[in-house]
Amino acid sequence: MEVVIVPDAKAGGELIAEAMAQLLGRKPDAVLGVATGSTPLPIYAALAAKVHSGAVDVSRARIAQLDEYVGLPAEHPESYRSVLRSEVLEPLGIEMDAFMGPDGTAEDVQGACEAYDAALAAAGGVDLQVLGIGTDGHIGFNEPCSSLASRTRIKTLTEQTRIDNARFFDGDIEQVPHHVITQGIGTILEARHLVLLATGEGKADAVAATVEGPVAAVCPASALQLHPHATVVVDEAAASKLKLADYFRHTYVNKPDWQGI
Repeated sequence: MEVVIVPDAKAGGELIAEAMAQLLGRKPDAVLGVATGSTPLPIYAALAAKVHSGAVDVSRARIAQLDEYVGLPAEHPESYRSVLRSEVLEPLGIEMDAFMGPDGTAEDVQGACEAYDAALAAAGGVDLQVLGIGTDGHIGFNEPCSSLASRTRIKTLTEQTRIDNARFFDGDIEQVPHHVITQGIGTILEARHLVLLATGEGKADAVAATVEGPVAAVCPASALQLHPHATVVVDEAAASKLKLADYFRHTYVNKPDWQGI
């Protein structure tokens, strides 16, 4: 696992966007796995700037969704499909026919989960998966004690998560779904490159557990230690609990420029 410490969220976004641009230069039809939330927004903004400047071509790129609410219509403004349309697809100029995501409205939810895993495999797998991390170490909606071999599946949201997410639903927790579909940790680990971005002091404990702690289901993100190409990009605040921070800084400064992240 490579850890890259950057000055702030903007620098992290630009670094990851450059990795995406280089990937698309090598493989124009790459599958980019995207996450929702505020943390990855600097990535998408930086990548959109590259597209608008003509520095990168995304006309053949494909976008894959990490998770989705169960029961929200696709056109609901808070469905993750709608959020990703407005935050990723439209700014990049990518059409919905290049988008892959689980069907959160399916009557057979388990079947929809299995169908999404099959669709990812049929597309050749995810080339680069963007991840955020929760303060408890969760990735996607894989809460602590999720199986490290789990596949895409339905999960029940904790009451705290529903309270936290109520701000997106006019402050009304009754509007927040009880269930979500999420790529499992085993599914996530099949992506060829995992890039986790974390910013802010509130993520420092989770980052330290992910990078320097044991691989354990209590910190789902620690499964990234098992991946052959995982990159953790953190700002100074999120890196503040890392014992090996100076080593990570040294190795990044001295790596070959051609190597990228």
